[in-house]
Amino acid sequence: MAEFDAIGPEFDEPLRPDYNVAPTTQVPVVRVSASRGGRVVDSLRWGLVPSWSSDLSVGARMINARAESVATKPAFRSAFARRRCLVPADGWYEWSARPDGPGKQAWYLTREDGGSCVFAGLWEVWGSGDEKVATCSIVTTDALAPLTEVHHRMPLLLPRERWAEWLGESPVDADALLAPPSPEWLAGMELRPVGSAVGNVRNNGPQLQAAVDRSTPVPLDTLF
Repeated sequence: MAEFDAIGPEFDEPLRPDYNVAPTTQVPVVRVSASRGGRVVDSLRWGLVPSWSSDLSVGARMINARAESVATKPAFRSAFARRRCLVPADGWYEWSARPDGPGKQAWYLTREDGGSCVFAGLWEVWGSGDEKVATCSIVTTDALAPLTEVHHRMPLLLPRERWAEWLGESPVDADALLAPPSPEWLAGMELRPVGSAVGNVRNNGPQLQAAVDRSTPVPLDTLF
């Protein structure tokens, strides 16, 4: 609340640390609420479900929205135009192929200075009455150096000075909204090799973020 100058939260249960967030679980977001008078902290189901969808389960396939098509794809264009949010996190995980042999390497990407990684998000409400469910998705874009060392895609990361524009509090055109952060900002990212335990969503805890020796490959069949 202090970091984002937001009111709330209005959760059924207190937020607890989650070190291995899985699709369809609840995540904290910051959005603008006219009825509550400005920025609010809310808990939304990760995996956007369009209001016209007949099935809530579609959200499991819509945890991400590509920046290249978010303004035109039917599932996301309405939310992009009118319901954008911030998705704060300490970091996120990626997997990369190992150049020296078989297997995969897990990475934890975070800010070197300990600051928040704020992802560009979209939100939507599905259902009616007591069955209403608020859902969200994270916008992704082409990765830029140094993040290209790990993966070809990355979340659309928003430095503090871009929060108001993304939330619709100040005017900006669509191209500027979807611009990646500056190379100088990205230079402050840490690419930390971590263990394979993060590949199982049943594992949780701060130990998942601990740095490991990259010399031991992770077999592909241990990831799922």
